[in-house]
Amino acid sequence: MMATRSEARSRPPGPGERVLRGGGRFSVWPFLGPAFIACVAYIDPGNFATNIAGGSKFGYTLLWVIVASNLMAMLIQTLSAKLGIATGQNLPELCRQELPRRATIGLWLQAEAIAMATDLAEFLGAAIGFHLLFGIGLFPAAVLTGVAAILILGLQRFGFRPLEAVIAVMVLLIGVCYLAELHYAHPPFGLAAKHAVLPQFAGNESVLLAVGILGATVMPHVIYLHSALTQNRIVPESDDEARRLMRYTRFDVVIAMTIAGLINMAMLIMAASVFFKSGLHDVSSLDTAHRTLKPILGGASSTLFALALVGSGLSSSAVGTLSGQVVMQGFIRRRIPVWVRRIVTMLPAFVVIGIGVDASRTLVFSQVVLSFGIPFALIPLVVFTSRKKLMGALVNSRKTIAAATVVAALIVSLNVFLLAQTFGL
Repeated sequence: MMATRSEARSRPPGPGERVLRGGGRFSVWPFLGPAFIACVAYIDPGNFATNIAGGSKFGYTLLWVIVASNLMAMLIQTLSAKLGIATGQNLPELCRQELPRRATIGLWLQAEAIAMATDLAEFLGAAIGFHLLFGIGLFPAAVLTGVAAILILGLQRFGFRPLEAVIAVMVLLIGVCYLAELHYAHPPFGLAAKHAVLPQFAGNESVLLAVGILGATVMPHVIYLHSALTQNRIVPESDDEARRLMRYTRFDVVIAMTIAGLINMAMLIMAASVFFKSGLHDVSSLDTAHRTLKPILGGASSTLFALALVGSGLSSSAVGTLSGQVVMQGFIRRRIPVWVRRIVTMLPAFVVIGIGVDASRTLVFSQVVLSFGIPFALIPLVVFTSRKKLMGALVNSRKTIAAATVVAALIVSLNVFLLAQTFGL
C-alpha cells in the first residue's frame, strides 16, 4: 500500500520536494491531503449522534468541549504525521520493530477488532443516511453503501491524490450542508461564541455527556493511518528539509482539523437552536433528528441532514478500510486486496441489519468498543515521538512531551471513565 523510503527517493521529485528544496514556487497545496483524510474520523456518524444529543439536551452549554477536543486532536494528529515523516515508518511498523513479538501480536489483534468496530459504525451511518435520504429500507441502503465505498476505494489505483481529493470534497460537502442548516435555523451566534470559550456545565448529566465528547476525541484507527499517509509521501533529504516539511504539515493538520471542528460545532449549534429551543430535549437518534427537522425547518433541512450523514458515513468508511490495511501490513507484514477487506468488514453490518438489531444502538455500542483501543495507539505514539534515536531532528521538545503526556493521560482516563459508566462499574 505504501512505498518504502528508498522507492520514494527513486521517484522523480514532485511539487512538494521541489518546494522543500527551493526549486519550486512557494505553495502549500502539495502538502495538503493526509490530514483531510484523518479529519474524517472526527466527523463520523458517531459524532453526529453525540453532538445532536448534546445540543438538544443542554443547548449551547457544551460548545467549549468541542473546541477543547479539537485542540487536543490537532496535537495528536500532528504527532502521528511527524512520526511518519521522521522515521519513514508508520506506527504499526514501529510497534513491530520496537516491541516484543507477543506484544505486537496482541496489539494487532486488538487493532483489528477496533478496525472492525470502526467500520461497522461508519458503514451503518452511511446506510442510515441513504435510508433517510431516499426512503428505502436499510438493507438496500446497505447494498448501495457497499457499492459506493468500493468505488471510492478503487481510486487508490490512480495514486493518493484522487482519493484525497474525493475525501476532501466529501468533508466540504458535509460543511456546506451544515452551513445551510444554520441558515435555516437562525441561531444566536453571539451566544454560541460565548459558550465556545466559557467552560461550564448544566448538572451531572451534562458532565457525563461532556466526558463522552472529550473521551471520543481521538479514534485509534486514524492515529495508525495518519502516520502511514505521511511516511513516504514527501521524503526530506536533510534535517532542515524535515523541519520545513513539518511546518507545512502543521498547516495541513490545522486547516483540516479546524474544518472538522467547525462542522462539529455547527452540528451542536443546529441541535441547540432547533431541538433545545423547541423543548425537544431527548433527540438522541439520527432517525429522530431527521424526522423532527422536517416539521420545524422544512423538508430541505432534513434532506441536507441526510446528505451530510451519507457523506460522513461513506468517507469515514473508506478511511476505516484504509486503516485496516495499514494495521495488518504494519503489525504482521500481511496484506489482502482492499476490496476483499471491504467486503469482509461489510458483513457485520449486513448481519446487524438482517436480524433487525437497532442500527442506532449498534452504532453507539461500537463507539464504546473503540474506547478500548485508545491507549494502545496513543501511548506508543507519545513514547516513540519522544525518542531521539527514532525521530532525529523532529523529536518532541520538552514542552511537546509534557503537553502530549497530559493530553494522552486525560483522554485515556476519560475513556476508562466512560467504559466504567457504560458497564455500571
